[in-house]
Amino acid sequence: MAPGCTLVLVLMTAAPSRTGAAPVPSPLGALPGARGCHMAQFKSLSPQELQAFKRAKDAFEESLLQKDWDCSSRLFPRTRDLRQLQVWERPVALEAELALTLNVLEAMANSSLDHILDQPLHTLHHIHSKLQACVPAQPTAGPRPRGRLHHWLHRLQDAPKKESRDCLEASVMFNLFRLLTRDLKCVASGDQRV
Repeated sequence: MAPGCTLVLVLMTAAPSRTGAAPVPSPLGALPGARGCHMAQFKSLSPQELQAFKRAKDAFEESLLQKDWDCSSRLFPRTRDLRQLQVWERPVALEAELALTLNVLEAMANSSLDHILDQPLHTLHHIHSKLQACVPAQPTAGPRPRGRLHHWLHRLQDAPKKESRDCLEASVMFNLFRLLTRDLKCVASGDQRV
């Protein structure tokens, strides 16, 4: 894809087509609250950005050696795959995952990992700000997410209440590379495969 090209995510609307028979796709940017979705730049991160995340993960793993922790639940199960969701649901799920990741890493930044988390937090904040333009505003009334998306959003929302701080930190850190290399790439490329 040429530089400057943008990713256009498509939602199915209830508006009838000219024949009145089927829903018509409409660009996400045409929805109220969507300011333009430009995620193609995140199909892959630079080696320097990935290296900053690796340093943070390595430092976290070193700190785990000094702790006695036991986490039995998996906040991000291996079977979870954004490609199982409809294309329009993927940015919503990724935004929730990224918001939780930012909250956890920001809390960790007040620890001995402070200087190591600076660059990853800066990168994640940048990605999050761009991703928010791809997520339709949540109406106060009307349909709520259902099925897999609802389950994933509920799980992420409840995690800070149900998980210990140490387990939440471990889950987020061990999920970082999947978030950056698989989930983000799925949304950035508009991956249509299911």
